[in-house]
Amino acid sequence: MSARRPVSVFHYILKLFSGVEVGCELEEKERFWSELDEVMESIPTGERVVIGAYFNGHVGEGNTGDEEVMGKFGVKERNLEGQMVVDFAKRMDMAVVNTYFQKREEHRVTYMSGGRRTQVDYILCRRGNLKEISDCKVVVGESVARQHRMVVCRMTLMVCKKKRSEIEKKTKWWKLKKEECCEEFRQKLRQALSGEVVLPDDWETTAEVIRETGRKVLGVSSGRRKEDKETWWWNEEVQDSIQRKRLAKKKWDMDRTEENRQEYKELQRRVKWEVSKAKQKAYDDLYTRLDTREGEKDLYRLARQRDRDGKDVQQKVDKIRKDEVRKALKRMKSGKAVGPDDIPVEVWKCLGEAAVEFLISMFNRVLENLEKAYDRVPREELWYCMRKSGVAEKYVRVVQDMYERSRTVVRCAVGQTEEFKVEVGLHQGSALSPFLFAIVMD
Repeated sequence: MSARRPVSVFHYILKLFSGVEVGCELEEKERFWSELDEVMESIPTGERVVIGAYFNGHVGEGNTGDEEVMGKFGVKERNLEGQMVVDFAKRMDMAVVNTYFQKREEHRVTYMSGGRRTQVDYILCRRGNLKEISDCKVVVGESVARQHRMVVCRMTLMVCKKKRSEIEKKTKWWKLKKEECCEEFRQKLRQALSGEVVLPDDWETTAEVIRETGRKVLGVSSGRRKEDKETWWWNEEVQDSIQRKRLAKKKWDMDRTEENRQEYKELQRRVKWEVSKAKQKAYDDLYTRLDTREGEKDLYRLARQRDRDGKDVQQKVDKIRKDEVRKALKRMKSGKAVGPDDIPVEVWKCLGEAAVEFLISMFNRVLENLEKAYDRVPREELWYCMRKSGVAEKYVRVVQDMYERSRTVVRCAVGQTEEFKVEVGLHQGSALSPFLFAIVMD
């Protein structure tokens, strides 16, 4: 028989078994141990397991040859059933807890009948958890079954405090909607840049100055997240009902009469009904609108936008111009979530022409570096990206053979240089190189 119980909030597993009785055939005993093995193997290795059972065996005194699974303080000599207990402990990497604590024989004997005194009831635990057990002994004078005495074990478990996830405090960028906040932000940023209006060319420096100025001028949020509620379908009727329910709740909190309670409960039921009705009506209106010509136009417009955003550029790309950046900033919506740099589009709109100049310079430098990156692709990175993209190994080896021991010369006005090794970058003029470069960039 077995029972698995979670212990408190730690989700540790307590296993309780009743072992084989006296007079059982060897085949039945082996079946018991086989079933116990299956139960143990079904438990994840990381879970704590404690087995308490009457195994009807003597593991004996001393632990020569079995030091890893038992201590020296057993009772009498080992018999066949006791050897089965020890073998089980070895198979499952467990320890016989009773035998590790030096006690008087009175506190080790678990079975007494007439003149017979022996140890047949054991507590086992995983060897890795043995350090958590501080004591194990027999309680004299207490019996849980006829002729069997109670075995107690003291186990100290570390209570792991649940780490509270730190909520990141966010800069109140939304204040840039106000013209006075926007003007103050521009002035403070100009002061931080030593009076210059032009932003530095270095991205890291510029981004850090912008973030620091934003925190000082606009402030930061407390970090507490507001509960997200779906409210797009709310109407005035729902809002009025919710407000009346809140007032009724305050009234009941101040004066706990049955009349106030009934009034609050009635408003609570009414609000639930009105919310359900308003939500259903909003969805019905949405579906009805989608069936109209205007709704179809909206769907097609969204589909065209997504299709345009997902297309690759097929022609040569010239340097980015000022009017393109201005147009892009104008089209970008405010109030969107920030990216990894923690700088929203409101900042660039607020900074005006200075932001346009900085963004043009940065974007064009990125394009120039991308052109040079074609010749700087590390070979090991190329093999890794090909395998990561699912390219068959035989094709990876073919490309490796193409790049192995590659050499080249440089032609100049006075002739050619001597050959030298090319150990980085992609082959120039190869039809395969653009495909390999795209794999690395992806």
